[in-house]
Amino acid sequence: MMNKPSSRRKKPASNVSSGSELPINTSNSNIFSQEELDSAAITLAVGEIEELSDDEQTARLYLERKVERAFFEAGKALMELRDRRLYRSTHRTFEEYCRDRFGHSRQKSNYLIAAADVYENLTTICCQNLGIKDLTTNGSQILPTSEGQVRPMTKLEPQEQWQVWQAAVQQADGKVPTGRVVKDVIERILERTKAPNPYHLGEVCQILAKDNPELRGKGGCWCIVSHVGEFSCTVTMWDGEYSVRIDHLKPLNYLESECQQMQLISDRISRLRENEKLEEAARAVLKHLGELKRPYLTAMEEKLLGLIEQEYGVNEGNKPIANS
Repeated sequence: MMNKPSSRRKKPASNVSSGSELPINTSNSNIFSQEELDSAAITLAVGEIEELSDDEQTARLYLERKVERAFFEAGKALMELRDRRLYRSTHRTFEEYCRDRFGHSRQKSNYLIAAADVYENLTTICCQNLGIKDLTTNGSQILPTSEGQVRPMTKLEPQEQWQVWQAAVQQADGKVPTGRVVKDVIERILERTKAPNPYHLGEVCQILAKDNPELRGKGGCWCIVSHVGEFSCTVTMWDGEYSVRIDHLKPLNYLESECQQMQLISDRISRLRENEKLEEAARAVLKHLGELKRPYLTAMEEKLLGLIEQEYGVNEGNKPIANS
């Protein structure tokens, strides 16, 4: 074992540098041999690594969990701000509020809100599996630390999220996986369970919003399939086009003639929706029509739609399609 340099030798205070790591007298640098200097550096380096007490270890784990939960807390806070409309005293919409107050889009807020749900699902299932109430008592469990890591899982069921996350952690050698790793795991699972897309162009379906933040408030609305992908469809709704996974669609099994009739209604709604001067009352009527549970308009609905079309000059060539 190498001996520590003698503590009896002290350099003058006037020669002490605030950035010095070793007590070396710069005016007499040959006082210590190179071997002694190396020994001192090793001793100090080793001395920097200290074991934590039980209380310190608990504090460290608690603070680490707080860092991990930062995006979760942000998502939960945004959810409450949105759901309670606490922005209404200064902003007309949640989107404007997010842009002005936090400098990001509503989509970013929706990502954080959805990620908070995933984090909550993971921690809930984890606690159930470990038989504990609080994860701050268990430092071995790897949890997400950012929204991007869980974004690929937002459309999965809670148990599926847990399985994907555990597989991703394993693939990352027991460390926090990146969003890319998580996405790779999901794609491999989809490949194993690959099934043909059952929908076809022009088909009328019903939206199943589930946990997709982009479909919030649209559950039960009808839509028309405008593009068929491998695992998803592009659909047209009363307020625009959306790309959705096939598990967010439910077939309405309309006859071909009924699908054609719904396509006419969709076209009329789309022409109106494109008008920048469309007032809220007119939009409310379009929203009502977008939630129909039948493939036709009532006489009153036809009159309302025709009146709005006439008001905005987009009714040329339209034929009444109310149920006779």
